[in-house]
Amino acid sequence: MSTLDVALPNGTVTVSIDRTDAESDDIVLIAHGAGAGKDHPFLVGLAGALDGLGLATARFSFPYSEQGRKMPGPAAHAVATWRAIVEATRAAHPGRRIWAAGKSYGGRMASLAVAEGLAVDGLVYLGYPLHPPGRPDRPRTEHLLAIAVPQLFIEGTNDPFIQPLSQFEEAFAACQDARVHWIEGGGHSFEIAGHKRPAADVGAALAPVIRDFIVARRR
Repeated sequence: MSTLDVALPNGTVTVSIDRTDAESDDIVLIAHGAGAGKDHPFLVGLAGALDGLGLATARFSFPYSEQGRKMPGPAAHAVATWRAIVEATRAAHPGRRIWAAGKSYGGRMASLAVAEGLAVDGLVYLGYPLHPPGRPDRPRTEHLLAIAVPQLFIEGTNDPFIQPLSQFEEAFAACQDARVHWIEGGGHSFEIAGHKRPAADVGAALAPVIRDFIVARRR
């Protein structure tokens, strides 16, 4: 495990990073969701499987999680963290391709950072939270239209964060360069009723989808 200093408006904070060992020209940075940290089995399983497919990964914490808080801090803090991890990775590995991936909140914060100018080679959303559950009147989509790099949405068809599906499909269609991979019957964490699996296995199962996206979109 390593650490990274992130400059915030109210001072500098230190966040932790866990990296896998693959030697690769592609590095997948993985952010956690709002309610679970970087060591959630879903993310650990995903990172391990990506490593096994020959992709380097780094899982990192947002400041609020690092400090033991349950609720996310200001979006600007998460955006600053994304900027710091991308810039540090680019400095340490010049010339390598960098892909920003995130579970729910973590992916949405990556999209905000990229819409504001952060340079990455592509974005991977692990359950993009289109709106709060039951609140389709509060969409979080406008900034997605400004993103020019490739975007991969991995979505469960039963995810309450994207219901009605027609609203998600409309937002997806408006993106500049995007594809969606559906998990039939999947919820927000890709759980499927009647098919209980360990979270690590659920995360690992998504690794080939991400690998194929990266291979197809390499520039």
